[in-house]
Amino acid sequence: MGRYLGRKAVLYALTFFVAVTVNWMIPRFMPGDPVRTMLGRASVSDPQARAAMEDHYARLFGLDVPLWKQYLGFWGSLIQGDLGTSVWLFPTPVTEVLLDAVPYTLVLLLPAILLSWVAGNRFGAFAARNRWLDNTALPVSYLLTATPYMWLGVLLAWGLGVVAGWFPATGAYSFALTPAFTWEFLSDALAHWVLPFLSLFLVAFGGWAIGMRNLIIYELEADYSAYLRALGAPRRLVRRYAFRNAMLPQITGLALQLGTIVAGSLLTEVVFAYPGLGSLILEALNNRDFFLLQGAFLFIVTGVLIANLVVDVLYVVVDPRTRIQMQGGA
Repeated sequence: MGRYLGRKAVLYALTFFVAVTVNWMIPRFMPGDPVRTMLGRASVSDPQARAAMEDHYARLFGLDVPLWKQYLGFWGSLIQGDLGTSVWLFPTPVTEVLLDAVPYTLVLLLPAILLSWVAGNRFGAFAARNRWLDNTALPVSYLLTATPYMWLGVLLAWGLGVVAGWFPATGAYSFALTPAFTWEFLSDALAHWVLPFLSLFLVAFGGWAIGMRNLIIYELEADYSAYLRALGAPRRLVRRYAFRNAMLPQITGLALQLGTIVAGSLLTEVVFAYPGLGSLILEALNNRDFFLLQGAFLFIVTGVLIANLVVDVLYVVVDPRTRIQMQGGA
């Protein structure tokens, strides 16, 4: 187990290094200059004053040195926990900006991932042995999983938010309220949370349900299932073994789909103007905020890698064959 975790740690560390390097490079190959964008918002008309300010802020943000020095300086600051200063919200540190946005993304993303995975697998397993569900509800799952997150978000915002008026269509809470641990604020935030959550939950739910339904049918037709039925084993026992074996590919699928789900969450936040990392990345792109983009990408990369590592360890725990192979068994 220790050797396995060691190999995984090295692999994830290398992946982290490459991913963070690519994320550092992406903003710098974008058109536009962050300092000029910032000064453009300030409407500085005097050419001499503007030139002096450009030189000052270029030195302040470390943009006056060659790229290789900027890259080394980035890693040096990152090791010290310094993500720099936001160009868009100058002089607010990037860490402070991220800490304001990350809770909204986590509150939206974690329940959507976990609940859709659990509910989708349960529904798919039930549909595999229920002909009515297989012929009626499952086609809806095909439609849901083929729908882009942002498109479903637009439909929900229009149908349930604008037309029906059941839920707020934008924002994380009403503008008249101040964030606080009060019943008024929490109930209002919950109402704003429902539509973004549903857009993520429904698309993921459809995919997990279809996958589990197909896996259950495959497992029930496998040789071990036929052997158990021939021995007179109860149908419930055969289905239990089929469900446990079908869960293993779904755990692997969860690790593979994390990046897609996170990307869908970011786009959903933009659709609903939800103040999480998705909206933050959009503002950083519009304002050429290199440092805020780096910080947001860093959090996303770190979160996805940690989640994948947890899934890898969980797979070892639930699959005895993997543990036997690690111990050198046949």
